[in-house]
Formats: sequence, C-alpha cells, structure tokens
Amino acid sequence: MIGAVLLVAGLAALGWDLWRWSQIAGVEGGLHLTAAGELWYGLHPGSLNLTQAVVQRYLSPSLWDPALVTILLWPAALVLAVPGIVLLALGSIRRSGSHSGSRSRSHNHSRF
Repeated sequence: MIGAVLLVAGLAALGWDLWRWSQIAGVEGGLHLTAAGELWYGLHPGSLNLTQAVVQRYLSPSLWDPALVTILLWPAALVLAVPGIVLLALGSIRRSGSHSGSRSRSHNHSRF
C-alpha cells in the first residue's frame, strides 16, 4: 500500500514537472525537475523545518547535511517513485513466497 502511494506520488510529481515544462518550454528552455526539498517546502514548510531541527538536535547534524540535504536536492519524482517501486517489488516477492508456502502446507495437511 505504501509502495503504491509513493509510486503514484512520484508519477504525480513527474506529471507536474512535465506539465510546467510544456507551459514554459518556449520561454525558459529545458525541463526542470522539482527537487524533493522544493516540493516538500511547497507543500508544508513547517514540517520540513521541524524535521531538520529534530534530525540535527536529536540524531546527528551530519545526518542532515550532507546526507539528507543531498536526497532533498534529488528530483522529487525519483525520491518518491524509486522507494515505491522497491516496496511494491518486495511486497510482490513476499506474497508470491507466502502463496507457494500456504499451498504446500494445505496440500500436506490434506494428506493426513
């Protein structure tokens, strides 16, 4: 479920970037992919600032910069969609493994 939400959010971010690019293509030229931090700040700046303060104060200042700052500078579409795809793939592997296990268990049970 979380993987699907992240994937849809990543696709929405990409769609937004493509729509903006189509509106200004003749004026500014190249495609600009919105950074994850830019998107987060645009949606809810208070939570971004709070997250920074909590990470720097209670975890580690070096975790915020350079680690999280680097990720926040990456395109939002990738930051959202890639973990979504990974979670969906892991869920698919888990489901396929549990189905085969449940079949063998029920099959074994029917022999007794």
